[in-house]
Amino acid sequence: MRNLDFSSWQAVLSTLIGLAVITLIGVGIRLIVMQTVQARRERENRQINERLRTLIAAYKTLGGSFTGNLAVDPTHLRDLQRRDGEAAGIEPGSAELAWPSSDRSRRIRDAVEGALSDILLLGTDEQVRLAARAASELAAGRPVHTAELVVSLRDFIRGVLDLEPVPRNLEIPRQGPSRPSSGSKGKGEGGREEGKQGGRGGGMGGGGMGGGLAAGGVGMGLGAGLSDEAGQEGR
Repeated sequence: MRNLDFSSWQAVLSTLIGLAVITLIGVGIRLIVMQTVQARRERENRQINERLRTLIAAYKTLGGSFTGNLAVDPTHLRDLQRRDGEAAGIEPGSAELAWPSSDRSRRIRDAVEGALSDILLLGTDEQVRLAARAASELAAGRPVHTAELVVSLRDFIRGVLDLEPVPRNLEIPRQGPSRPSSGSKGKGEGGREEGKQGGRGGGMGGGGMGGGLAAGGVGMGLGAGLSDEAGQEGR
């Protein structure tokens, strides 16, 4: 402010213009910095939300059951077919070897493998180690329990959401993989049945249309013959 010149109106005008330019430059720099910080914060929030959403889905898959058999059966479909065939006395290569009566364990194993893959990608150091150990056990063909990994996921998710930790003196049963429901399978079979019925209806409709066209052609032919005979009689 000491170097400001107010001796003439030209000096006052130039001084005001200089102050306005400096102010605009400062405001522009501030806006750029704020936008940069806000964009970085939004990107970090999106990453945190996506990571949290994935880990919550993995937690629901790995810890959705409290009762029953909580171990993950690593048996594959071909092994299930071979085991059922040996129990029924059917050769492994025989065409009589049908689909197993219940593939719930196979679907549970597939869902657990997908959840372990997500944890290996987005989990913490402890969760990655637990998921890697569980994946190694599955690859070796040994049953796997996911209770320890579920506890780690639960504590991490509650911490990220700023929730109070689970009390240490609270006894929570061991958790295992959620059992998939058979509702989707029933819906799929219903859709296939409806499709078959629709195909039959379409075939019948097509047959009716073809019969109508044929009858119309016969009628047109008879009409043409009668008109020719009437013309010859008139002559």
